[in-house]
Amino acid sequence: MILISVVMVLAIVAVASRPMNFVTRRSFLASSSTLSLMSALGAPFERSGKPNIRLGLAAYSFRSFFKYQKNSLREVKNRPMDMFKFIDFCADNGCDGTELTSYFFPHNVTDKYLTDLRRHAFLRGIDISGTAVGNNFSLPKGEKRNAQISYVKKWIDHAAVLGAPHIRVFAGREAKGVERKQADLWAIESLRECCDYAGKHGIFLGIENHDSIGSSKTLIQFVKAVNHKWFAVNLDSGNFRTPDPYVDFASSAPYAVNVQLKVELRIGKDRESADFERLINSLKKVNYQGYVILEYEAEKDPYVAIPPLLKKIRKLLS
Repeated sequence: MILISVVMVLAIVAVASRPMNFVTRRSFLASSSTLSLMSALGAPFERSGKPNIRLGLAAYSFRSFFKYQKNSLREVKNRPMDMFKFIDFCADNGCDGTELTSYFFPHNVTDKYLTDLRRHAFLRGIDISGTAVGNNFSLPKGEKRNAQISYVKKWIDHAAVLGAPHIRVFAGREAKGVERKQADLWAIESLRECCDYAGKHGIFLGIENHDSIGSSKTLIQFVKAVNHKWFAVNLDSGNFRTPDPYVDFASSAPYAVNVQLKVELRIGKDRESADFERLINSLKKVNYQGYVILEYEAEKDPYVAIPPLLKKIRKLLS
């Protein structure tokens, strides 16, 4: 899948398809300038100063304890969690920030709820570092794709009220019988539209290595193809499906605006405990400045397992 080549061809095709007498030096230079700008926008971040990595926790870590789920409501009898309690947990365990996964908010959430949550986080000394949505943009133009775009734009509005500067997004998964290359182009179109909207609110959209994106090569190709100043990588350490995910993690790190750490990595068909020190050193080498979010997915009780993990990561960051 060569997304960059496809986008470059699309950038030139308007010039190349004109009658020969209309292909002027000016139009050629215009197309060249377009490609130069695309390259600049899709380039790795160059951050001055020293690495500045802050620690946060994803609400997804307590997914079994929230009564509100993405499309359902359930009763939780044992230590139920809500967003206010989750912020308290983050503050009590030394986090700098909190990632408030959209799935676990009350359905039809109001601005009052969001502003109350923002107030609570501020009083607890916690940043709302971002949120995360579960979209699918690998769809053709039509009602289904429009609904997904509206869903993401709605959460851009919510993030603006929360004061959250970042939203994790997906490219999505193609339907049966659809070529991945075509689905990628659909996703790129949708991502660009949403980035235009997010940029008006000063919010980054971070594409995660998820679903169809299983390697650093594909992840970076998406960044270059979408080619937007408000688009970058939400780097998930546990989602690469390659022989050596540490290499993919390091290759993707220069493009990241948010990082999610998992306690396990996929190594081929197996899962192994993550080497947090190696992952964090990869971030320091590229002068990463931003949040590292622990997203706990292991089977142990998160109330018990997470506090020592946060202490371990904090020590490695210092």
